[in-house]
Amino acid sequence: MKKINEQLNSVRNRLFFTISGVIIIIICVLILTNTVILESFYMYKKIYSIKKVYEDINRMYEEQVINIEEKIEKMAIKNNIDILIKKENAITIYSTERVMPFNTYKQENSKVLFDDEKMKISIEKNNELNFIVLSGKLDNRYLIYISISITAIEESVRISNNLLLIMGVIIIIASAIISFVISKKFTKPILKLNSIANKMSNLDFSEKYRISDSEDEINELGKSINTMSDKLERTIKQLRSNNNQLEKDIEEKSKIDEMRMQFISDVSHELKTPIALIQGYAEGLVENVNTDEESKKYYAEVILDESNKMDKLVRQLLELMKLEYGKREFNNNTFDIVELIKEVIRKCNMMIEEKQLNVEFKYNEPIKVYADSFYIEQAFTNYLTNAIKHCEEVKNNKKIIIKLEDEKKHIKVSVYNTGNQIPEEDINKIWGRFYKVDSSRNRDDGGSGIGLALVKAIMNSCNEEYGVENKENGVEFWFFIKKEDF
Repeated sequence: MKKINEQLNSVRNRLFFTISGVIIIIICVLILTNTVILESFYMYKKIYSIKKVYEDINRMYEEQVINIEEKIEKMAIKNNIDILIKKENAITIYSTERVMPFNTYKQENSKVLFDDEKMKISIEKNNELNFIVLSGKLDNRYLIYISISITAIEESVRISNNLLLIMGVIIIIASAIISFVISKKFTKPILKLNSIANKMSNLDFSEKYRISDSEDEINELGKSINTMSDKLERTIKQLRSNNNQLEKDIEEKSKIDEMRMQFISDVSHELKTPIALIQGYAEGLVENVNTDEESKKYYAEVILDESNKMDKLVRQLLELMKLEYGKREFNNNTFDIVELIKEVIRKCNMMIEEKQLNVEFKYNEPIKVYADSFYIEQAFTNYLTNAIKHCEEVKNNKKIIIKLEDEKKHIKVSVYNTGNQIPEEDINKIWGRFYKVDSSRNRDDGGSGIGLALVKAIMNSCNEEYGVENKENGVEFWFFIKKEDF
């Protein structure tokens, strides 16, 4: 109980100091506004007024306005100012002097606000009254004096500030009383809720908040706390009941690991192509197939590039399951699909020459697309190597045709090869993992069947279409890739 009372007092004190602090800040801001901004703004407006009067009088004399004294009188009444106009020989032309004669100002207390060739504006004191006085010379060489009282605004600011201070003291006293009443009414149920929450943090759900008949926010919070307590209690019970099942799942882990190792072993055949390229180019370097330095450099670059690709490919093949379940983030970027295809063809050139194939790709202008270039290269490489493996001569034709077709927001990449068509019953099966149309093929010729499964996983992760069609005298594989602008 002592601890609760200490918490209650702490809440009450924080509430009191918060309210008092806000009130003090508001009062200080109001006093600062009254003292600095209001008075400064008032002074600015008065100075502007007497300057305007000076300019109007100067203009009227210059234009020789009729009944000028009558108009000056109206201006003086309208602006509540005194005006004195004299000739250079001290003869008075016009004078109001309703407040105080101009010759009674105390010059020793003068404060100059503005001074130029035509006029001087200063604050003058006459007994206990302050005035803004403009003294100057009109264009007709008349001397002019304009006076306006500013004592009223200074007095108003003082009265307003005193009133604000009195109100601030009264409000602070009232805030102490209000904070006490509010804390008594509202902090007790809050402390009760805090006690229940602390027990919940220790997994003790025995205590519940007692719901009252009122429909306030604290009552709603109490309902929510009770609901959360019930749900947490049920959840923990469910977690405990599932613990045995989790232990069984752990026992299955070794079996899953064995399956994963077998999967890695099956898909590792994808490394054959880069290894073959590295071996071919390395043998070319050893046997000095090309003696010029540029060719040697290119061979070395291909070997280095394929070595890096192998390193990446091993890791990416291990993530095939992530691709299939949508847990792989793609590094999309803009690239030239034409250049990518040409590079893949050039890397597969040894395989193409070995089978004496004719590859047609009639594109030279760049075509920009937006995707993960590494995965798109893997998908296209699988299509091309698949076409090379299965390309056969039909009617004196033995060729591969690569096409890029504009499909509004996408580019359709297709790879056609002459040869045997795929049986209709196998069209949908070939995308399955490890599936081979001809089970009699050995691994060197037919592969393990992971290549098209990888293409399927890549395209599904990119949300792009892909497929295969039997064409006249051959087969065409295709996929879509998004254009740069879309």
